[in-house]
Amino acid sequence: MADEPLPPDELAVRLADVYLLVGPLYRRVLRKVEQGEEVEGIGAGVRAVLDLLRLNGPMTVPQMGRAQALSRQFVQRMVNEAAERGFAEAVPNPAHRRSSLIRLTDSGRTVIEAVIAREHALLGQIGGGLTQADVDACVKVLSGMLDALVDIDVD
Repeated sequence: MADEPLPPDELAVRLADVYLLVGPLYRRVLRKVEQGEEVEGIGAGVRAVLDLLRLNGPMTVPQMGRAQALSRQFVQRMVNEAAERGFAEAVPNPAHRRSSLIRLTDSGRTVIEAVIAREHALLGQIGGGLTQADVDACVKVLSGMLDALVDIDVD
């Protein structure tokens, strides 16, 4: 029955179907974001940093890396690019002298809000008769996969 939990083998097959869709979906959205780079002046990596700061407030580079499952070095490069463009800045971290907090500048907030507005306009065109329940189920599945994969050891 559709409302009963799937046995592990069936669940694995269905979740693999979801996973195979996530990659192409991510790449298509990424291309759309980068098409707007001429307008806002940022690529996907800088966009991710700016959005993290918008959502969470000031963060350290290691915190951002952990939040996005990205290397600290990659995040540092994106932070450096954002800072060079005047979108983010380092400020003292009262909790840790050697790891500065990174925060949005007013210019960075303006840019990320413009990017998000453009993305929302684009995503609003998707249609397909999706309901709140459909979207809630999708978020639940993807969140569950993400959370579970943090805890699963692969040897």
